[in-house]
Amino acid sequence: MRPRVLVLNGGSSSGKSTLTVALQRVLPGSWLRFSVDTLVDACPPSLLAGDGLVLAAEVQVGGEFTAVEDAWMAGLALMAELGTRLLIEDNFVSGPAAQQRWRTALASVPAAFVGVRCPAAVAARRERARSDRTAGMAAMQAETVHRNIDYDLELDTARAGPDENAELVRARFFG
Repeated sequence: MRPRVLVLNGGSSSGKSTLTVALQRVLPGSWLRFSVDTLVDACPPSLLAGDGLVLAAEVQVGGEFTAVEDAWMAGLALMAELGTRLLIEDNFVSGPAAQQRWRTALASVPAAFVGVRCPAAVAARRERARSDRTAGMAAMQAETVHRNIDYDLELDTARAGPDENAELVRARFFG
């Protein structure tokens, strides 16, 4: 299968963004990058509290944020239906339900799921080096976002750099 959409799931500071930049260089055609962080940054402060999205070491996702996220997913899926190739960076803090929401949204386009992993200690070190992260989130998410998730490919960003991992993705899906 040649996917038109690659959904990359990994915890905070796992290396998803660095990998998607490398993927843009090696994948055939033009690929647009979208991240759940971009969605979060677009939210008004009122949606980042209460029944919205509470960002702490353990992220809490409420119904109001989920409704906005569903619309975002549907919009990206429509772009893919119209022929746009997408790299989507997410972290499935809601577990398999999050993956199922993507599977439902992307049901009409070829899509593949890529697990982006690294050890909790590596993620925590990366998190400390950045000024835009919630302390403790990376270590907590390093394994939890992968529980009971089905992948077409899994990568470890501590064992291989972004260019090598991008080549693995290219080889797996585009031969």
